[in-house]
Amino acid sequence: MWSRRQRRLRPLSCGVEELRCRRREREAALRKARREQQLVSKRLLRDEDPEKAEGYVAVILGEAEIQQFLRLAQRGTEEKEREKALVSLRRGLQHPETQQAFIRLEGSIRTLVGLLTSNQALLQLEAARCLHELSHSEQSTVAEACLPATSYLLTYLSGHSSDFIELCLYTLGNLIVESEAVRRQLLPQGIVPALAACIQSPHLTVLEALGYALSQLLQAKEAPEKIIPSVLGSPLPQHMLQLLQPGPKLNLGVAVEFAWCLHYIICSQVNNALLITHGALSTLGLLLLDLAGAVQRTEDAGLELVGEELACPVLRCLSNLLTEAAVEAVGEQMQLRDERVVAALFILLQFFLQKQPSLLPEGLWLLNNLTANSPSFCTSLLSLDLIEPLLQLLSVSNVVSVLVLTVVCNIAEKGPAYCQRLWPGPLLPSLLDTLAFSDTEVVGQSLELLQLLFLYQPGAVQAFLQQSGLQALQRHEEVAQLQDRVRALQQTAQHG
Repeated sequence: MWSRRQRRLRPLSCGVEELRCRRREREAALRKARREQQLVSKRLLRDEDPEKAEGYVAVILGEAEIQQFLRLAQRGTEEKEREKALVSLRRGLQHPETQQAFIRLEGSIRTLVGLLTSNQALLQLEAARCLHELSHSEQSTVAEACLPATSYLLTYLSGHSSDFIELCLYTLGNLIVESEAVRRQLLPQGIVPALAACIQSPHLTVLEALGYALSQLLQAKEAPEKIIPSVLGSPLPQHMLQLLQPGPKLNLGVAVEFAWCLHYIICSQVNNALLITHGALSTLGLLLLDLAGAVQRTEDAGLELVGEELACPVLRCLSNLLTEAAVEAVGEQMQLRDERVVAALFILLQFFLQKQPSLLPEGLWLLNNLTANSPSFCTSLLSLDLIEPLLQLLSVSNVVSVLVLTVVCNIAEKGPAYCQRLWPGPLLPSLLDTLAFSDTEVVGQSLELLQLLFLYQPGAVQAFLQQSGLQALQRHEEVAQLQDRVRALQQTAQHG
């Protein structure tokens, strides 16, 4: 994920542009890798408590038993008897063997769809629950067998029962995950307008289920061409951003689902300018501040709120949007002072260091995108004395080290005034420590930073020599990916 294409080091006088090119290449590779990291999952709604209380154990059903339960459900003399037959069928459908037997049985889905469309609410609900069990199958053939039911599931999204709508949404989400044929059928049936209508529901359970179904749809391989343009042309994006607004009405479960939805839309790069116009940078920036505030207020609450569930998609959304927003407009779009954003991000980084180190790269990637082309964000880092805390992260991992060094390179690249503020401090000792690493990516980034310091900070070369810098470089002289840069630095250090 962190690999990059190698380029020969040019003479030092051309070094700054060379460093920019290398970083652009790395960032393009990183963005591609991040777009490919998706979260495909299935959800299962199942109220087990009453069944467990009865000592219930699901049994595998054969075709004859399935046929018997369907006949009773369809033609039973009493509604209670018909409902009980569907309950028994639903329980059996928890087993993959029963699911396969069910779809092999001729007319089974047609019968189930007939019960789904009946005018008896309890039978309708149990039929929907049977379909939900089928939707949870890992076999695409089972999902495709449910195709005759999709139009009815969409129709019921405009119903009045929030529980039934929630069940239909999770069932649709599960079917979407498993089969392109299902998605191909749902699009002309109007799934995007149906989901757009649901987003105005006052029920949080419906909104969370909607976010799940939409996130599965947005992750489809054909989404950038066939799905996301329709989503962007609907009211969904503006409502999603409203649901991510920090405040007392913010619901964690709903926010998590729609933050991931927003992430998948942004990664598609279909029309991120539209999201920025809708105020996505401002909303996400304020949410970032809210996450940092949660950490400061209550550690336990912060742990829940800024866990991988919400912090990860928020950081990714901001990071990827910043690669497309005009640099001069970032501050205005976020409607936030640079210092507030940087301070909040460092609060989160310290929290991640203690609680969730796996999220450190996400925070650092955002910091990289904030500082890459913005002198004001670089100034904020220096003004808030955050270089030393940043350098302390070098020991966490190679991935984190590369990102830390890249951020410092962003600052040093801004010229002599910025390098003077980086100097002397702990920077040179930290760089000498990283030169002892065996990871070529970390060492390569350290060499780039040294090159900038040699160019812009007159005292850097002498201090480097006094602290045995040449000896530190020698161990990398024979490394193919590094030897050109090592030789250039040696020449500069020895001959100026």
